[in-house]
Amino acid sequence: MPDTHAIGADPNTAVARPQVTEAQIAEFQRDGVVCIRGLFTPEEVETGRRGIDANVAAPSPRAKVASAPGDPGYFLEDFCNWQDNPQYHDLIFKTGIGEVAGRLMGARTTRLYHDHLLVKEPNTSARTPWHQDQPYYNIDGMQNCSMWAPMDPVSRESTLEFVAGTHTGPWLMPRTFMSHEAKWFPEGSLGDLPDIEADRSAFDIRGWALEPGDAVFFHMLTLHAAAGVGNRRRRVLSVRFLGDDIRHAPRNWTTSPAFPGLEDELPAGAPMEHPLFPVLWERDG
Repeated sequence: MPDTHAIGADPNTAVARPQVTEAQIAEFQRDGVVCIRGLFTPEEVETGRRGIDANVAAPSPRAKVASAPGDPGYFLEDFCNWQDNPQYHDLIFKTGIGEVAGRLMGARTTRLYHDHLLVKEPNTSARTPWHQDQPYYNIDGMQNCSMWAPMDPVSRESTLEFVAGTHTGPWLMPRTFMSHEAKWFPEGSLGDLPDIEADRSAFDIRGWALEPGDAVFFHMLTLHAAAGVGNRRRRVLSVRFLGDDIRHAPRNWTTSPAFPGLEDELPAGAPMEHPLFPVLWERDG
């Protein structure tokens, strides 16, 4: 049985959940990705499902469809809903995931960056192409972490895959997923991604079949991708976390997600000390 300990904002309601081990911390630091089994209880998974279903039923203005019109399925993404979705709020603030992220990052403080909904309906063929996350964002710094938590069983064929070790850089050109345009950094200013699918054996690719309650944590520079899904729905809540060295990096273009007006309140190079990015966990001592 894995070691467990109680984490959560309220010690009277905290539940025993897998402890982040030194081996998992070392794995995250070395490979830029680690899988943690059984992180969420069945009740918390149900909370996540309710939150996702409410989000799908009433997407925010930030939502976008990431599948082509002719796709037999449907791929929906949405962002930054934790303030309006009580189930997302509970999962982020009451389950102790900020501590998990903080210990993996080696940070003294964990801040919330944003939540990200990813739902692939049955028979969605759209791939999530290989990419890094951080070049799409308005942040600089190495202490960061994303959680990818499915609320449905995910097969090895449909799971998120990673190229271990790519979190050390370099930054590679972010492109739109469907048209492959360089809408963020100017064309030629960053190197392009290698053609991983052309020779998968040349890369150290990691991926796990996952059950509801499992979660994968990865660095925002770790290359990752996912295939389409079969006849099973795949509901995922992803949460991004910021550590001690993260600084605001306003861009001359619209980031994904966008934080309109933030550059007027948070100067370039400033720590992310703003109500949009609340502290989730602080290390004792």
